[in-house]
Amino acid sequence: MTTTAEAGTPRVHPDAGRKDPSPRPRPGRIRRIGLPYLLLLPALVLELLVHLVPMVIGIVMSFKELTQFYIRDWGTAPWSGLDNYRVSVDFDAPVGEALLHSFFVTVGFTLLSVGVCWLIGTAAAIFMQDTFRGRGLLRALFLVPYALPVYAAVITWVFMFQHDNGLVNHVLHDQLHLTDEPSFWLIGDNSFYALLTVSVWKGWPFAFLIVMAGLQNIPRELYEAAALDGAGMWQQIRRITLPSLGAVNQVLILVLFLWTFNDFNTPFVLFGRAAPEAADLISVHIYQASFVTWNFGTGSAMSVLLLLFLLAVTGVYLAVTSRGRRTSRAR
Repeated sequence: MTTTAEAGTPRVHPDAGRKDPSPRPRPGRIRRIGLPYLLLLPALVLELLVHLVPMVIGIVMSFKELTQFYIRDWGTAPWSGLDNYRVSVDFDAPVGEALLHSFFVTVGFTLLSVGVCWLIGTAAAIFMQDTFRGRGLLRALFLVPYALPVYAAVITWVFMFQHDNGLVNHVLHDQLHLTDEPSFWLIGDNSFYALLTVSVWKGWPFAFLIVMAGLQNIPRELYEAAALDGAGMWQQIRRITLPSLGAVNQVLILVLFLWTFNDFNTPFVLFGRAAPEAADLISVHIYQASFVTWNFGTGSAMSVLLLLFLLAVTGVYLAVTSRGRRTSRAR
């Protein structure tokens, strides 16, 4: 007689050798996974308090008839609906006409400033790629305008643009004799060029720094091979340098555009609370509409319109540049 199992032999469960398909995470693993989020929590809270909460409050204020009569308790201000937006975009009325003029001035100023900053920064970064004596010192000097505090730098330019004893008129009129008489740089039409000069002076070192970092990723072998094939300096820049910096320039131009379009410190320190008409940037214009005329509802509506415009420009710019990069890669 054959027995299937001997007496006393323990039975083995069929699933005894299998591993648990869903092991419980150990407490130490949970702590390791949650630690990065815990470290990010203070920054997220500050971002919420500093940016998102004021943004939401500003949007709410744009729908209120908030003037100096309700400044103590702005929550009691009556709702105005879209009236503030209608006033802002009514370009036949004084408020809308002034806002449109400020918008065109800001667009022209931004395009010129960003273009010149990118051009000077790129040229300086390409020039600094070659090794020569004193290159490190020259790099440090190039970054001085970017490292200086904005208020200290712009106040220095205010003294330089003075009509009677400013350095700019002393050089242009007294030494070089390029003007018939000393010019007024902080009032009138010349204020636009003064603002553009200060903006380029403090903005191009950032472009120089970003482009110089991007040039480090271009292999030197490409330039050596191009030189052996007879390519000159301009051909190397056109065929190698600029295409290789496509992604860097995409981000750089966008950041410079947003910074310059939203710049408030430079015109405010340079001209004060009332900027000349030729240099009436939209950031200072919104400040005047809010804190000078005490019409915070209209000023908030202008700020929301500015935010929507910048979001639209950013979206279109990223879509166009991304499509262009995909097309160039497909080729």
